[in-house]
Amino acid sequence: MDRREFHKMLALGLAAGLSLPTRGRSASPASDWNYDLARFGNVHLMHMTDVHAQLQPIYYREPQVNIGVHGARNRVPHVVGQALLDAYGLSSGSRESHAFTYLDFTEASQRFGKVGGFAHLSTLVKRVKANRPGAVLLDGGDLWQGSATALWTNGQDMVDASKLLGIDVMTGHWEFTLGTERIQEIIDKDLSGHIDFVAHNVKDADFGDPVFASHTMKEINGVPVAIIGQAFPYTPIANPAYFTEGWTFGIQERELQQKINDVRDSGAQVVVLLSHNGADTDMKLASRVTGLDAILGGHTHDAIPRAIEVKNAGGMTLVTNAGSNGKFLGVVDFDVRAGKIRDWSYTLLPVFSELLPADREMATFIAKSRAPFMAQLSQVLATTDDLLYRRGNFNGSFDQLICDALIDELDADISLSPGFRWGTSLLPGDDITMEDLMSQVAITYPTVTVSDMRGDFLKVVLEDVADNLFNADPYYQQGGDMVRVGGLDYAIAPSGTAGQRISDMTLAGKAIDPNKTYKVAGWASMQPLEGEPIWDVVSRWLQAKKTIAPVPLKEPVIKGLSANQGLA
Repeated sequence: MDRREFHKMLALGLAAGLSLPTRGRSASPASDWNYDLARFGNVHLMHMTDVHAQLQPIYYREPQVNIGVHGARNRVPHVVGQALLDAYGLSSGSRESHAFTYLDFTEASQRFGKVGGFAHLSTLVKRVKANRPGAVLLDGGDLWQGSATALWTNGQDMVDASKLLGIDVMTGHWEFTLGTERIQEIIDKDLSGHIDFVAHNVKDADFGDPVFASHTMKEINGVPVAIIGQAFPYTPIANPAYFTEGWTFGIQERELQQKINDVRDSGAQVVVLLSHNGADTDMKLASRVTGLDAILGGHTHDAIPRAIEVKNAGGMTLVTNAGSNGKFLGVVDFDVRAGKIRDWSYTLLPVFSELLPADREMATFIAKSRAPFMAQLSQVLATTDDLLYRRGNFNGSFDQLICDALIDELDADISLSPGFRWGTSLLPGDDITMEDLMSQVAITYPTVTVSDMRGDFLKVVLEDVADNLFNADPYYQQGGDMVRVGGLDYAIAPSGTAGQRISDMTLAGKAIDPNKTYKVAGWASMQPLEGEPIWDVVSRWLQAKKTIAPVPLKEPVIKGLSANQGLA
């Protein structure tokens, strides 16, 4: 069978939901969802990322809008819905479709059930390890933040769960919002001897000394493997800088290349980067550095079904991204012989909770860790008649709910809410509990604010966020989504130039006056503030509403895009 015939057979197999043991390719799980993957090669890495402290099974809607512009146009991960299914030969209405797209989300969720949950993930990890001796479990960061219990325990429940799950190596991003002292305490007290925390690009601001280990070496079935860590490069910009005072971050491409060279010289036969850069940044980085066999990426919450082969001056680097919220587990295998990688295989496994029995030990731990908080977690605030979700470039129905609550409760003209990509989904008819609300707002800087803002400055705010999202150079993107808005309408040209993407700003049908001052409510200030937390404001509003009707989204008019597969 030649390569063309093999690819044809593979495409037909994927369309039928079959699993084929692939070499130099990415596999798709079987239609009967037998999670027992056939062993391949002799170096085995499992990868998860952006769990955001979700210990329990959840619903999670993939984006309907994930626009790629310039060089990223119609390129993975900026392909959504039916276009994504077509790109990968996946069937509509299938489990694969539900895992990787937003299509028919409510109906598919009712049919296929919840995803993730550490007890179910633990079962899958053990199953993969049983058939892959020496397999190493990697976490790409955003592990300890995103839930009520993680916030209330200062990250401890997730640290303990991570050790029980068997994570071997991790890097970070939202972890840093616990503050430098707490991070160092966890690493010294809890992770030592269990989990290697690696980040080559975090340095002491005064002397340039490394804050964390840059990498770790693991011998897997006799093969030396180097795992280099890359924490989120823009942590002090995306999150309050006072949490990481005295530390510097950045992409540090040149330093990374030197580190790759060093570990190769020390005998590493496989070198991977455990990254929290975001998918587009990882692909640019992979094209510019040499000697990396794979980048296992996170931050942008992209579930990429197959590994992307990125060419560079030294050959090729695989780039992967394993979604978010404990919904996926990536498995990468290398066949290493005589010190060289001869072949590889990659599979991204959706974690369907109903198909994976809960691991008893992990389930017991989760129940025990949640028990002191159950009264708070289970408090019913309201019932939703609408599908509530967050993810999307411009808005989500749960984001809109938060924006509307800010306007009503703080008597504001306009509200702004951060374009966070973490946050779970609720189906129509579900109760909205305090736990559900906290899955959208559980951060260490939750204070709400009300400020007077001139119309011209409001435009500057929107332009700055738009440039972070749609900059032509991935190295200048920070990986979030557009700020969510309440009250305000506007238009956006994603392919436009910096400072000229936002137009047609209106409030109640009247043009925003650049010289007029508006009352703007928000939360998640970058400055240390005392005051009412966002969850108190929104919970009060929800309790008064009792029932949440379908929420009209404040989404911008999009200009200048045609046939963009990131926009369904």
